[in-house]
Amino acid sequence: MNIHEYQAKELLRSFGLPVLKGRLAVSPLEAEAAALALGGKVVVVKAQIHAGGRGKAGGVKLARSPEEASAHAEAMLGKELRTAQTGPQGRLVRRVYVEEGCEIARELYLAFTLDRERGRVVLIASTHGGMDIEEVAATRPAEIHRIHVDPFVGLWPSQARGLAVALGMHGKTIEAFTRFAVGLYRAYVELDASLVEVNPLVVTKDGAVIALDAKVSFDDNALFRREALSALRDVHEEDPRETEASEHGLSYVALDGNIGCLVNGAGLAMATMDAIQLAGGMPANFLDVGGGADEERVAAAFSILLADPKVKALLVNILGGIMRCDVIARGIVAAARKVHLSVPLVVRLAGTNVELGKEILAGSGLTIIPADDLGDAAARAVEAAGDAADLRRAS
Repeated sequence: MNIHEYQAKELLRSFGLPVLKGRLAVSPLEAEAAALALGGKVVVVKAQIHAGGRGKAGGVKLARSPEEASAHAEAMLGKELRTAQTGPQGRLVRRVYVEEGCEIARELYLAFTLDRERGRVVLIASTHGGMDIEEVAATRPAEIHRIHVDPFVGLWPSQARGLAVALGMHGKTIEAFTRFAVGLYRAYVELDASLVEVNPLVVTKDGAVIALDAKVSFDDNALFRREALSALRDVHEEDPRETEASEHGLSYVALDGNIGCLVNGAGLAMATMDAIQLAGGMPANFLDVGGGADEERVAAAFSILLADPKVKALLVNILGGIMRCDVIARGIVAAARKVHLSVPLVVRLAGTNVELGKEILAGSGLTIIPADDLGDAAARAVEAAGDAADLRRAS
């Protein structure tokens, strides 16, 4: 789960980390009032969407008066902001954050995330703040610093000091950076975050260290014990199909192809998508019903997958263990009838009650393309998707 910049900064402030004063606004008048409340001098108006690259897209503007802050807010609010991360569809700006200005001497990058290969939290830092870290990694990989944190002792102040020196800091800025890095690690751990990123982390002309921007993403699997954090969720920033899936306890991921995938288990999802690409196709999405879904949830999953207009064929690949094949089969039949299935449906079932599941599908009266193994299922789905696309173009 992602949150907005203004929310992330409030969380960092609660951990004693330095952030600038700011106020949220949902109208030009509120933006003007916010600028006045912040001293009526230089402020920055920032569009609040869940995407980076806002500055390049016109979503971050400097205002030298409250009236100018109002004008910037009017230009942003209610408009679609398109960045490299939003794609061509953009994101609707529903609120802006008006923040006081500061005198910047340097911009740095600092983040904590999980290195899954090492199984440890990793601190990532660079002198190239304000840039996409992926771009820095691709063009100047030697200028990215990494420190893997021992989970038993956490980030040592001595590690943070050494990093500060490596980043070219001097004097009191070294201690300010050390306190910030150690505090940011504490926030990462105690918030059950998957990413805490400050880009840029600025050093001011008087040597202070301040989070000029902040991004926090949370581990969804830990939200059950973080009700206050769950309340920060903004469903307007999410794919509505992902939101609907989460309400049913399902996991949905949108992709760019034309074959919808219904599976049970993350490993099976990856294998299914690999098989589709090996057969020459591309998955449009996948939805994991997990190991304990009932008939109602399977029907909901089916409806969510078919709501994607890119889907030209649907592949159901179920390995029955905890999840029985007959339950999946009944869910498929119920969903197909409910949504008036209009694309080819390929089904591969294996495992518990597989013969019963096949009987249910065969007796449903639906046009279903059966498959005996994953390779066969993928090939049939790719063929069916191509035929469906050709038919639509011909019509």
